[in-house]
This record gives sequence, C-alpha cells and structure tokens, in this order.
Amino acid sequence: MQMNAPNGLAVRPETLPKEATKTSDSNIVSNSCRQIVTRLLWEDCQMKKTMMLATAAVVLAFGAGAGVAQEKKQLVIVVKGLDNPFFEAINQGCQKWNAENADSEYECFYTGPASTSDEAGEAQIVQDMLGKPTTVAMAISPSNAKLIAQTLKTAAPTIPIMTLDADLTVEDAALRKTYLGTDNYLMGKKIGEYVKAAKPDGGTVCTIQGNPGADNILRRAQGFRDALSGQEGLAALAGEGGWTEVAGCPVFTNDDGAKGVQAMTDILAANPDLDAFGIMGGWPLFGAPQPYRDLFTPYAERIASNDFVIGAADTIGAEVDLAREGLVTALVGQRPFEMGYLAPGTMIDLIEGKEVADPVFTGLDECTKDTVDTCIQK
Repeated sequence: MQMNAPNGLAVRPETLPKEATKTSDSNIVSNSCRQIVTRLLWEDCQMKKTMMLATAAVVLAFGAGAGVAQEKKQLVIVVKGLDNPFFEAINQGCQKWNAENADSEYECFYTGPASTSDEAGEAQIVQDMLGKPTTVAMAISPSNAKLIAQTLKTAAPTIPIMTLDADLTVEDAALRKTYLGTDNYLMGKKIGEYVKAAKPDGGTVCTIQGNPGADNILRRAQGFRDALSGQEGLAALAGEGGWTEVAGCPVFTNDDGAKGVQAMTDILAANPDLDAFGIMGGWPLFGAPQPYRDLFTPYAERIASNDFVIGAADTIGAEVDLAREGLVTALVGQRPFEMGYLAPGTMIDLIEGKEVADPVFTGLDECTKDTVDTCIQK
C-alpha cells in the first residue's frame, strides 16, 4: 500500500513503524502517518523558506551593486592623448575638483587615447562614453575637429557637450554649448608679435604645427601669419610684411616632440639662412628637450642677438628652463590646469540650464629669458 502526503511525496508502508502495518491497529497507523506527513511538510516548508531567502539576498545584492554604479554621475573630459604632459595638467585640474567636491553627486572623469596621434581612437572613446548611462556631460579636446563633429552628429547626444582646449570648426560650433580654453588665435598672434619685434624687417620663416585637423593649432597659425604680415586671413606668407614661408612648411608633426626636432633639423639643413621658427605647440621643447638643446645650443648667440628667432607655444615642463638658457626667444603659454579645474563646474552649469558664456577663455602667460621667474600664473 502507498500513501500520498499533501506535498505530493509518496509514503511507503515500509517506512512506517512495524506495528503500523497491522490493519487491526488503525490508531497507530493513523498517528504514524500524521507524524510522517507533518515532518515532510515541515521539511518542504523549510526548503522553500531557504530558497526565498536566497532569492531575496540576490535581489538585494544586485540592487546594492546598481546603487554603487550610479552613485556618481560622470562629467567626462576626453583629451587628444594621454601621452602629452599638457593634458596631464588638465587631468590634475580635474582631480583637484574631485578632491574639493568629494560629496558631490558628480565626479570628473578624465580619459583619452594612449597617443595624441590616434584621432580615430579619440572619436571611438567619445562614442563609447556617450553610450554610458553614467555620462551626464562631456568636454572634448578634438584632435581632428571634423572627425569629432561627425561622431557627434552620428551619436546625436542629448547631454550637454562642450569643447576644451581645442574647438570645433566655426561651421560645426552648434554641436557644442561652449568652448573653454585658450584664445588660440590670440596666442598665435602674440607668438608672431614676438618674432616680428625681434626682426622687424622680416625674413624667412617656418611654422611647426601638430595635427592637420586640429582647429586650435590652425587658429594659432593664422594669428601668427596675421601678426607677421599685418594682414588677415592669408593662407601662406610670400613676402607680405617682409616675411616668406620656406618650401616644405608648415610641418605637421602630430604633436610628437621628436618628430618636431627632426623636422626643424631638416628645415635648417635645407635652409641654412632661415631667420625664424614659429612653433605652434611646445611639443619639441617639452617632448624632446635634450634633442632640442642639442640642435639649438649652437644658435644661442644668434638667438641672443635676435639674428635668429624662435617663438613657441606653451610653458610646460622643460620649456621654461630652455627659455632661461636662452634657447628660445619667447614662450606664450596656456593654462591647462585651469581648464581641467573649471570644466566640471561649467558642465554642471550646462546640465542645470544656467547661462554659460561662449567662449570662456582661460588666459595666457608670456615668458622670455628675462621674465622666466615671474611669468607663469601661480
């Protein structure tokens, strides 16, 4: 004979006490069955209870994990490359903001491709970060302005986008809310003014530039030419204002210091009577300071007498030391730390719908051999 417990489990007679198998002793059988059924029901209940508790624990753990992931909303800064000390200064400004705003619901998140020359890598990072739910605003330093503009058009982000250090082209400016950084045209113009003041009668010149698609560098080069020529908008100098750009210039070095020094070496070999260099980014000086010294130490006397002139951008790393050594006529520097420090607050203002000026300029520092100890904003 087989009996069924309420939970569906079968109870076989052989599992009952021996005397319960006797049909004449129905009370014993009944009591024994009740004990077994009660035990089985209790075990089934305990098993279900354990499963429910385990399920609840998983749900709670998942919920807690999601809470941690969403604890901070990210104000993302995407730079041209992590291999450039200029951008590391932006990162330091970003991290200072984080330290001063530890209790904020926001955090400044700094990222970029490993190499400044990786334009496609930067565009991919922009696309990836726009796809993250934690990204609530973004500041981009476009290595290739057109490529980043196309990336933004394709992604069609609904969060505030701004540019930092380098801007989009005028035609694509509507894709971002504001630009925060250097007045790059003014920076290039000031470099040109130093070169022109040193050699007012003009001469031959070559500009060293970075990425061909970098809007900030192109604006500096235009300001430089405008200062030398006294005219606006010339694509190249062919005697205007007494200045002529030599063949092979400008040279684009993809922000690589060693390539910059090699390019200047080659230009000097081909043009031994060259009068001036206009370096639109400090890459050869801060990226390859010793090769730069080796190249220009023989020119020290000519630089001191303004017979040979070098105007360069930035005041990073070894650049100020090189100015102190008399191996560059003038430096016109930016304020990258300030850019990184101000960017998170600007993005929050955009998120909150506050009015933000466009552009927001961060100022310039101008250094010569005589002012190196006091020229940089503290």
